[in-house]
Amino acid sequence: MTDAQEQYTRVTAPADMEALLESLSQPGGASLQFDADGSKPLPVLVTEQVPGEHLTLDISAIREVAGELRRGAEFRLLGQSRDQILRTPPLAMEECHEAGGRMLCRCPYPTSLEVLQRRESFRARLRLGMEVGAILRGNGDEPPVQGDLKDLSLEGCQLELPLAAASRLASPLPLEIELCFPNGTRFVVRGNPRHHVADAERQSVRAGFQFAGTSGDQERQLWHFVREIEREAARQANVTDVSLLPSLLFQNDAAAQAPVSRRNVQPYATPMARRLARVAGYLDAQLLELQEGRSLDSVQLSRHADRLLALHDEDREALLFATRCLRHEPLLVRHGLGVAVHLLDLAAVGSMPRDVRKALVACAMVHDLGKALLPEGLLEATALDETQRAELQTHVAQLTPRLAHCQWLAASVVDAVVVRINERLDGSGYPEGVAGERLGELARLAAVVDALDAMRRDRPDRPAWRVAEAYRHLLSHPERFDQRWVKRYIKYFGLLPIGSLVRFPGGELGWVQRLDGQGRPVQVQLTESVEPPGEALGEVLRGERLAALGSPLEEIPVSV
Repeated sequence: MTDAQEQYTRVTAPADMEALLESLSQPGGASLQFDADGSKPLPVLVTEQVPGEHLTLDISAIREVAGELRRGAEFRLLGQSRDQILRTPPLAMEECHEAGGRMLCRCPYPTSLEVLQRRESFRARLRLGMEVGAILRGNGDEPPVQGDLKDLSLEGCQLELPLAAASRLASPLPLEIELCFPNGTRFVVRGNPRHHVADAERQSVRAGFQFAGTSGDQERQLWHFVREIEREAARQANVTDVSLLPSLLFQNDAAAQAPVSRRNVQPYATPMARRLARVAGYLDAQLLELQEGRSLDSVQLSRHADRLLALHDEDREALLFATRCLRHEPLLVRHGLGVAVHLLDLAAVGSMPRDVRKALVACAMVHDLGKALLPEGLLEATALDETQRAELQTHVAQLTPRLAHCQWLAASVVDAVVVRINERLDGSGYPEGVAGERLGELARLAAVVDALDAMRRDRPDRPAWRVAEAYRHLLSHPERFDQRWVKRYIKYFGLLPIGSLVRFPGGELGWVQRLDGQGRPVQVQLTESVEPPGEALGEVLRGERLAALGSPLEEIPVSV
């Protein structure tokens, strides 16, 4: 790019400045860059602007730089408004403080803005009703993720993806992006994830990508797409102007493949599973936050622990089944929620105070998220040598400092459910090899729940176990697992726990959804396939209709 193309224009008109700064108040719209060589843009949010007085910034995502800002380090705010790149003159913070779990800072209102016109980086934004599907593919064996294109430029694009895809965005290698236009046009390009904004309520994440290694032909196609998107957006914004012809890219072709979009992702099997997916979405986003060097958000962890408690209070059996229905979520998320719900359900039999139950649920949800910080490929290994095994065990030490801001968590619960859940009675566990009487009741219970949930899921070195096999394993190792808690677990959840897939004498398959007081199935939902529960589930049977099937012959292991 030439120097002329990189020249900034100074803007001083108050109204123009206010309008330009407004674009920085959108999630993902602003970055903070220290005014020093080699500094990289860091994500911030402009939460308030008082023209002529000050700007308020939310730096919660980069709170580790608060000390440097308090010491007066100068920085610029960077952003983009349509086809303009914005930056402020050097600024310095006046104050930084915590408020409602967020780190807020105030700096003087800039006296001017510098604007760079860059047609090359102009982003054509899709209006409501302009749907361009996107397929994101990784570099391993993960299934592709479907999403929606939100804007496009010669340099990159922004996609809206399911929140379950958030963990993919930490990839150090370019990902493959396939754009799918309504008229059947397909375009494949590779891009590096650059920024993201997660929305747990909408179960989505908006991610920006920078294209990598585009050819001359790809650049020509991209420029065509950018112009056509802009033309169609202008036509839809001015429907009375008949001189604007529709873009052929947005003319539906009946012969083309079905449109691709985030909304086409297979829905969850039950209403409770859809509600539990909101908590799973939060954990998906936390995986990415941890991989980017951030701590767990204390406020969000508290909010979603409350949500899980509320779901359990509403219908514990529906929630237990829902933990088997999150087929689209990362394994670390599915396992964390499975442990959290079963641990809560078993522990809640007594008179445990609500604040302790909340801490228990929160710790169980995140207890394994430190594994996302391990070297790539370690979790997929089918066998570990001594060095790799030692490296795997560091996930506990890597997670615990990220909980430092969650001061509402009882230290004893963190110690039992996060630190000591992998310890064993004979000292063969990790991270400290704690044994015997040094392991409290909650740590002993958590170890049983954690081991049983893990055994019922596929691992690279073995498929999922049958429930009976998992029970026998724990019962045959009294030196490792507290037999009182093993037997209580079996008695409480039964020989065919909720979420078991069973086969009946006539060959019918069904998912156990509710049990009676003796642990016998009283509600089963039929299915025709040996796969995790999805939209293909069939009729729900109870009472005489269920009794007519006879007693289940066997449980069929399914990794969920």
